[in-house]
Amino acid sequence: MRETSIIVSGKTEDEAIQNALRQIGLDRDEVSVEILERAKSGFLGIGGTQASVKVTYMTDEPEPVVETIREEVVVEVVQEAPKKPAPVKQAATVQTVPVEAGSQAERAIQFLAGLFEKMGIAAEAKLTREESGTLHIELVGGNMGAVIGRRGETLDAIQHLTNYSINRGLDNRVRVFLDAESYREKREEALIRLANKVAEKVVRYRKNMGLEPMNAYERHVIHTALQDVANVTTYSSGSDPNRRVFVAYERTEQASSSAPSYREWS
Repeated sequence: MRETSIIVSGKTEDEAIQNALRQIGLDRDEVSVEILERAKSGFLGIGGTQASVKVTYMTDEPEPVVETIREEVVVEVVQEAPKKPAPVKQAATVQTVPVEAGSQAERAIQFLAGLFEKMGIAAEAKLTREESGTLHIELVGGNMGAVIGRRGETLDAIQHLTNYSINRGLDNRVRVFLDAESYREKREEALIRLANKVAEKVVRYRKNMGLEPMNAYERHVIHTALQDVANVTTYSSGSDPNRRVFVAYERTEQASSSAPSYREWS
């Protein structure tokens, strides 16, 4: 017998525990539970966090072949949101492209200004337009940690809401790409470094390794970074929000196949 544990998340602590029990097929009285993070609600669903629990149990199964690698480089702005909305000191927006009245660009700026006022956050938005027509909005301010959220989850939610708000009822849709303090670029660079480091270990020890759960975009970054690496293949497994990437050893004669070096990147 050996002691093992898993970390599972859920909307509430009870839901996280039940998710873990379903995964391991045990009853509540057969495990011990440690609450790692309690669930927190945010404004309009933004800024909230799921509950996270560590469930420990005894098993007679052999050690798993796959080694889980926790991320060693995390790009986060470690500044918590204020408990009470702070007065908005600056609502001005710096626009680096012309913004026509009634345009989707103007609607995006107005939507963000209203949202941040409700959240009690002073943010400056720098807007540019890419050749593809995508609106790129870079947010700058003193409390970007609250805007970014854990692993960019809040930033993703705000981007989704902004896209929905400006395109609702329109046939000519415009995509909004939202970033804060260059978080997305830094996060992507960190993921690529992590991917290469794990790939080196996989080849050196010929042992499959798994990464922590990631969203679809971050999994895609890992797959793309390693698609041309010799003796390595990647695949995704699990269900969101616990879906993660595995990096597996593959001998040269197998890797020389014309098939892509990763499977099911989403």
